[in-house]
Amino acid sequence: MDHGQTPRAEVHARVAEAFRLEYARVVASVLRIVRDIDAAEEIVQGAFEQALDHWPATGVPDRPGAWLLTTARRRALDRLRHARRAGARADALAYEAALGAMDAIPDVTDPEEIPDDRLRLIFTCCHPGLAADSRVALTLRLVGGFSTAEIARAFLAPEPTIAQRVVRAKRTIRDRALPYEVPEGAELIARLPAVLAVVYLIFNEGYAAHTGDALVRHDLCAEAIRLGHMLAELMPHEPEVRGLAALMELQASRAATRTDVDGNLVLLADQDRSRWDQARIARGLAFLAHTGPMARAGPYQLQAAIAACHARAVSWEATDWSRIVGLYASLAGVAPSPVVELNRAVAIGLAHGPAAGLTALEDIDATALRGYHLLPAARADFLRRLGRWTEAAAEYRRALELTDNAREQTFYATRLAACEAKR
Repeated sequence: MDHGQTPRAEVHARVAEAFRLEYARVVASVLRIVRDIDAAEEIVQGAFEQALDHWPATGVPDRPGAWLLTTARRRALDRLRHARRAGARADALAYEAALGAMDAIPDVTDPEEIPDDRLRLIFTCCHPGLAADSRVALTLRLVGGFSTAEIARAFLAPEPTIAQRVVRAKRTIRDRALPYEVPEGAELIARLPAVLAVVYLIFNEGYAAHTGDALVRHDLCAEAIRLGHMLAELMPHEPEVRGLAALMELQASRAATRTDVDGNLVLLADQDRSRWDQARIARGLAFLAHTGPMARAGPYQLQAAIAACHARAVSWEATDWSRIVGLYASLAGVAPSPVVELNRAVAIGLAHGPAAGLTALEDIDATALRGYHLLPAARADFLRRLGRWTEAAAEYRRALELTDNAREQTFYATRLAACEAKR
């Protein structure tokens, strides 16, 4: 532990860091005790507030996560003890059950055991008794620690809608007493797709942050990859689990080259491939090799195969765009969506020229992507390549208005200025 007083500004920074890294772990462990999500969040919030109060005087612990977990667990038991003394029979029974649960909670000194509670939390939040959209929203809130605004952007949905989904999901879990456990057998297979969707959304928020000054949030990418590896260990023979693990490893291999030294966006075509993380590429390709035949591939396997095309290409020019177009066509067959069609159209433009890409973009349902900045960005790029500067400028302006990420705004503004200078 740091000895002596610690400046409050430093404490606030360390608590914020601990929140990003430890929030899900602490909530998951406390929830095993109190069995109520709102109570668990309130208790964990109290533990973080206690850190803000105590750490300036006592110093920041060597392991903030262990301190927070221990503090939150104590607060949870204190809450139940108080309820028992108050004579509430239900809370007294909960207290007795909590004492038994405490014996099963992993020792916080063993970090390898703690992720199991996060996995338990994910499967509970993704229970089939919840509406599909609420499962993902609640898990992002509890496991990812996302704000309502961040979840709304991930879903391209209004914030009040997301808030309602979270509240409704919590109420359903409480009222129906949905089990806080990892399922087994056929139930595990049936509930897997929703869990994979959650993990990948966490990864995507890290890989292309919707808000803030940073384009990449490496902590979220790492968290999603850890969860993906846990799922692969839990279900070693499930192709889509390995497909997701492969996809995240392959995409994360490029994370360090997605921005320049000033944090500005660097397109895939301009990235220094010698700086790609070869260890991640090797792990991703190994996962992909054990997913089974592509003829029966699911959406994560197909996306991993697309990422592998980029990983194997020695240069942008050497990329097998024709294969990528075919893989996107297969992906549209098993998981149709406007975003998949957008990516397929971009691949067509790169395989057959910008005019072909624009034609493919015209076939997309634009209303479904009206708040998605990458649609006008794709149009802008093809128009720019065709020398249609005025039209390209208009599309870059639209993309600039739709993104809240500062680095993407800088990129679009630069491209917009270049197009306006050409008119």
